[in-house]
Amino acid sequence: MPRRLRRPGAFVYVILVAAAALLVHGWSSGAKLDVAGLPEGASRLREFLVLAVPPDLTRLGPILNALLVTFEMALLGTIIGVILSVPLAVAAARNTSPHPALYTAARGAISVFRTIPDLIWGIIFVVAVGLGPEAGVLAIAADVMGFCGRFFAESIEEIDAGVLDGLRATGAGRSAVVAGAVLPSSLPSFVATSMFALESSTRSSVVLGLVGAGGIGIELTVSMQLLRYDEALTIIFAVFLVVIAVERLSSVIRRKLI
Repeated sequence: MPRRLRRPGAFVYVILVAAAALLVHGWSSGAKLDVAGLPEGASRLREFLVLAVPPDLTRLGPILNALLVTFEMALLGTIIGVILSVPLAVAAARNTSPHPALYTAARGAISVFRTIPDLIWGIIFVVAVGLGPEAGVLAIAADVMGFCGRFFAESIEEIDAGVLDGLRATGAGRSAVVAGAVLPSSLPSFVATSMFALESSTRSSVVLGLVGAGGIGIELTVSMQLLRYDEALTIIFAVFLVVIAVERLSSVIRRKLI
């Protein structure tokens, strides 16, 4: 009978030992998960629910207005990020990048956009342009460029080389190859990825409000700080419904494309 499992190498054992050490350190002195304190936390959560139910609808108008701003932040930031991701992805794909130096620079830019979390982008743009939805739109656009730029580039690299070579053989220039072969072949993947980005941006736009980047997050922060838990629960339900609606719409569009 053939051997089903290979003997792990030294590198695997090193990784396992390091993971175990981090787990022990995190449990004891790092993250400090206090199991004994969980019952007290559950009691406080019960108190929160008692004070939050039923939800307070007296400020439903301002809440819905802030929620609309939040969704508009997500939509506008996603559209800007997707548009900027297309040329970035063309430069970051091996089969369409005009020069190795540009390929390296584009890949590096995508890595930077992907590495920095959207919350950090929000803080950066709040410092740059001030408080408000503008900072949120820019933060979402930067985050989407990292997400879509990578997947757009991978989709371009998966295009059959014969299609690109056929157009080049007819004398088509670089822009003609992109417009006549790259975009039509990758469009379904681009749209599906963009819809995933919109889902993520809708959730991120709520969190960005916590750092002053506009939207419903500011309303939620104020309600929690003032101990208006019933109003906070209304905001949470409103955010939940919007996120679910965006996810359903995104799912329908992706199914149509597939």
